[in-house]
Amino acid sequence: MTTELHGERVPRRVLVPFGTRPEIIKLAPVVRALRAAGHTVTTVDTGQHADPAMGVDMQTALGLEPDVRLRLPEGVGRLGALMAGAARVLAAHPVDVVLALGDTHTVPAYALAARAVGLPFAHLEAGLRSFNQRSVEEVNRRVAAAAAQLHLAPTARAAAFLAAEGIPAERVFVVGNPVIDAMRERSATPTPVDGRTGVLVTAHRPSNVDDPARLRRLVGLVTALAARVGPVLFPVHPRTAARLREHGLAERLATAPGVTLREPLPYQELLTALAAARVAVTDSGGLQEEAAYFGVPVVVLRRSTPRWEGVELRSTVLTGLTSDDEADRALAAARALSCPAEQTRIAALPCPYGDGTTGRQVAELLADPATTRLLTLIEPDHTDGSLPWVSR
Repeated sequence: MTTELHGERVPRRVLVPFGTRPEIIKLAPVVRALRAAGHTVTTVDTGQHADPAMGVDMQTALGLEPDVRLRLPEGVGRLGALMAGAARVLAAHPVDVVLALGDTHTVPAYALAARAVGLPFAHLEAGLRSFNQRSVEEVNRRVAAAAAQLHLAPTARAAAFLAAEGIPAERVFVVGNPVIDAMRERSATPTPVDGRTGVLVTAHRPSNVDDPARLRRLVGLVTALAARVGPVLFPVHPRTAARLREHGLAERLATAPGVTLREPLPYQELLTALAAARVAVTDSGGLQEEAAYFGVPVVVLRRSTPRWEGVELRSTVLTGLTSDDEADRALAAARALSCPAEQTRIAALPCPYGDGTTGRQVAELLADPATTRLLTLIEPDHTDGSLPWVSR
């Protein structure tokens, strides 16, 4: 997909904050595309991930070294520190627009900081909705939607969610998800169905791993997957590892037959493991997109997801860990998705999350002179007694 420019290109000064591993993966190709198109980009590590494997090491591996590196305090006060850091960065680095991706606390912090100083905000991965009122990420997405002048949606469904919330169509652009750019940059290729084996498991969400009962169900599910579906590779997120130790479950999982525990994998190694798996069992959002690119089915350990395209294609099955019955359903779904017919069907599905040109589309959109109007913050004038229009 290409964007038709409406006049001579306009180079812009763009601030791009990121704080977590998924943001680094997805924003690296976007930043490269922005710079290649002549935009001036200032990148900011907001400090959300202190663990090197989830932050600094990943930045080095993917070529997204930040121009500004911030640190956050441990424990309470992190969101306030994010906001304060955003304000300091914007004061020190004059830019034309702030571009953030996804739904971590970095997004509302920089969206609100931008608007506080009269700067426009562009949201990449706009329009994802889980409709889960307990989800902090859902709150972050809606704050981003309220603040954004440009809504860069990954899919038509995400754009439709924004339209349903009253976002004007002229501000919404379907550009795909940049994780597909990242995968294509690495020449990631699917593994033939007959060459796949076992299960890739990831779990890190507080709703799953901070709850002792759900964490025990997760451990039971992993051991059952190894016994009834195939060997399990489980790269353990630092948060999950800490909770397993805290609740005395680490040894049980480490000694379970057929289960291999690893520290978080380098991105290329993770992609290789995912492509070679018969099924992924995860509570991650990004892994659902990456699995769809490879044609690998996914069991999502959540009752809802912002990525409904996989559910519609029946390559993704939603289950939870809130009860033993749900854990049993997760195991049953993994077994069903591992059968040869389902493996063949899902491997043949098109990836619904983009074509690998997201970075280029974003760069061209920002370079378009017509975008200047959309980035201009206006103050309405109703001094003539007119009222805002409301649909009935």
